[in-house]
Amino acid sequence: MRLTLSAAALAASLAQAHAQYLVNELSFGYGVRIAPEGTYSIPNFALQGRPNIPELLSNKLILTPPAPGNQRGAIWAEKTMHYQSWITDVEFRANGPERAGGNLNIWLVKNGAHAVGSESVYTVGRFEGLVLVVDQHGGSGGMIRGFLNDGTTDYKSNHNVDNLAFGHCSFAYRNLGRPSQIKMRHTDTKFSVEVDSHLCFESDKIRLPAGYNFGITAASADNPDSFEVFKLVVLTEDSHNQNQGATDPNAYAKAQDASSQQPPPAQQQQQPPQQRMTFGKSGQVADDPYDNAIPDAPAEKIVDSKAQFADLHDRLQSVNHHLSTIFRSINAYASIGEQRHEEVSVMVGEIKGLMSKLDKMDTIESRMRDMEREMRSLRNELSSKLRESENSIKYHVSDKHESLADHVKVHAAPGHTKLILVIIGSQVLLVSGYIYYKRRKSMPKKYL
Repeated sequence: MRLTLSAAALAASLAQAHAQYLVNELSFGYGVRIAPEGTYSIPNFALQGRPNIPELLSNKLILTPPAPGNQRGAIWAEKTMHYQSWITDVEFRANGPERAGGNLNIWLVKNGAHAVGSESVYTVGRFEGLVLVVDQHGGSGGMIRGFLNDGTTDYKSNHNVDNLAFGHCSFAYRNLGRPSQIKMRHTDTKFSVEVDSHLCFESDKIRLPAGYNFGITAASADNPDSFEVFKLVVLTEDSHNQNQGATDPNAYAKAQDASSQQPPPAQQQQQPPQQRMTFGKSGQVADDPYDNAIPDAPAEKIVDSKAQFADLHDRLQSVNHHLSTIFRSINAYASIGEQRHEEVSVMVGEIKGLMSKLDKMDTIESRMRDMEREMRSLRNELSSKLRESENSIKYHVSDKHESLADHVKVHAAPGHTKLILVIIGSQVLLVSGYIYYKRRKSMPKKYL
């Protein structure tokens, strides 16, 4: 792990060739705090929200809270982007219940605070510029999509906004327990989007003009997702425009070291934050500019005290940088652990609340048993009443049936004697009449 003077000079020249300059007036979240202590505003940025303004904490901005739902929040840069070659680094986190919904929108548009405000890609009207949308499109586990508009398309009145996307990729972003990272890279030859250091999509046909505003908006549904933004950092390679807002390239790493170690306020005032970010060998922005270790070199190359001193200096510097990386990692893990502890505490409180409700189950169970006993007694009473009614009906019906049968037998029996007497009587009358008629006919007539 030794470098000669020529190799060290070459490495320094390559690092300088790929130096990235932080644009202070378009960035936040790269230091110890997002906003100055004692204030509720981010320098050079404006907050918007409906119905409530987003909540600003020391290390993050909560665009949409965990409750209630149907919230909108936005943050917009007050100054415009004046560079053609730039990198935008956004870190955010989304938390919510299993079937929650919402979307996060990263904008680079003209007059964004007035043209877009706190709207999302589905509710915005006409705008001019670019927007990246992070949501659960089509019921997926997560997706990031890119949209462009030249100011002629009204997205709000469009019935199929999803078909207007020019690029997309899957992106599982919900409930990860850590911030997610989205990087946009714009050069004279290519525009690309990276998600957690992986390429999402790119195009060589997109050129965005200067004079646009950066902004981030979020919207939640009835069952809401909570969107938290930790960082928006804008970098440029245009070192000749340093006097227009780009800071010294040696500053960003020191600011990250200061934020991880968190010195006392007096020391922070004596050592103002500085910003820097450099490219690695792969051509991508490295999360840690000191990840590249000093390559091994044979001992024969160290021939004098000057080379030995240079080798020792490089080693000490590398050790210092790696220690800074370790401190930053420990601080990040500590913050993540504290956050997870807070989340677990909230969950434990919710579980305790549910357990207190479960205590009422004994009362409900005893009432259910009483109702069951009452229903059984009611069923038995109904059964006995039905049996008694059935027996009573059977008794009355059988008694009436027997008396009716006897009555019918008595009054409806056939009478042959009367019929015979009637026939005989009629015959006797006929015979008597005939005899009387004959006698009258045979009697002598008397004449006067």
